[in-house]
Amino acid sequence: AGASVPAARRAAGGCRVSARVDHDVVVIGAGPTGLFAAAELQRRGLDAVLLEARPEAVAGSRAIGVHAPTLAALEASGATDRLLAHAVRIPRGLAVSGGRVLGDIRFDRLPLRFPFVAAVPQPATEAAVAHGGPEPRRGARVTALADRGDRVDVVLDVAGDAVLSAGVVVVAGGRPGRALLPAAGVRERGYRDRYVMADVPGPTGEPDDVATVALDPAGVLESFPLPGGGRRLVAWDGVDAAMTSAAAAADAPGGASELERLRTAVAQRGGGVALAGMIERATTFGIRRALARRMRVGRVVAIGDTAHEVSPMGGQGMNLGLLDAATLAPLLVEWLRGEEPAAALARWERDRLVSARAAGLMAGLNTALGRPRSPVAHRVTTGAFRVAMTTPARTVLARAYAMGFDRAASRPLSGRATS
Repeated sequence: AGASVPAARRAAGGCRVSARVDHDVVVIGAGPTGLFAAAELQRRGLDAVLLEARPEAVAGSRAIGVHAPTLAALEASGATDRLLAHAVRIPRGLAVSGGRVLGDIRFDRLPLRFPFVAAVPQPATEAAVAHGGPEPRRGARVTALADRGDRVDVVLDVAGDAVLSAGVVVVAGGRPGRALLPAAGVRERGYRDRYVMADVPGPTGEPDDVATVALDPAGVLESFPLPGGGRRLVAWDGVDAAMTSAAAAADAPGGASELERLRTAVAQRGGGVALAGMIERATTFGIRRALARRMRVGRVVAIGDTAHEVSPMGGQGMNLGLLDAATLAPLLVEWLRGEEPAAALARWERDRLVSARAAGLMAGLNTALGRPRSPVAHRVTTGAFRVAMTTPARTVLARAYAMGFDRAASRPLSGRATS
């Protein structure tokens, strides 16, 4: 940000600008966060355009849990009702080990408007939050941003070498989007942990209102309800440094190696042989953590995974991005229709970074708790956890898992009504 228009053109290869289109806001990235940001800004009366570098939508589902603060933040847009129409509601979670219950996390005992986690495949969430918003302009790769003080030029690597001009640019393009805003100062940390995952379509015979986290000396096994009686299964699967080149090659998504490892983990860590036999395909994934020093530089704002990335073992990454967008939207409307709300934007940035740090700590705790241990260390860990679950720490943990410490959970949104 801050480059001149000629500099932006040079960044795109010295091309001649042959098209120019003005918008109130350009949103970069058509994942859940970008889809909702564009739809919410348009719902509030702004002219928003949505750009996506990928030519087609990505198939499959990674994020499935939508938490109470997010459901509350999406309610005014109608997205909550659309989402809940396809979701299964999870009011409680169990921590178990060796067939014994270590603790019971009860979301339905918290003072929440939505006392549950809504589990729904990511494509359904994306459809719910994108409703009424602009269609993504796919295959539109942004190569540079130039903040001119009163507008931002967005340089595209497309036929015609277009430059779009907008009052504000919102970057929601995940990790690739960070290259467009180096002044945000994103710090990344990679984890060695790898996991193997599968979605088992229903009915599975498992309870549809309980999530289970099985702590095992060989590593964690997580089991979450899905709509229709299905189940999302995630197991700790090893570390990158321990893989040989042959093993790494076998880790390509969908390969037989992942399938057999997950079936074994489910059967041996408490999921049972019957559920293990229902798994038909599996994928592996690694994790990392990232946090920006700044989420706003001039008229360019980074949200979602572009600004902060947390381990999916916390189940809060997508929610952080949706809350970024929901709390930012009324401020952008105020800005683009009048004076810059500098103090409010600074408070927004501070709140979102604090919330991202809290989610990152929770994800880090989950990651550490789910690693394999020696039998002695496992007994000590599970014993301490079981004792903690008989104290007020149980309520604190329930609030943390429900994202009750996110600043958006305690600060009401402004400008909820449609402009």
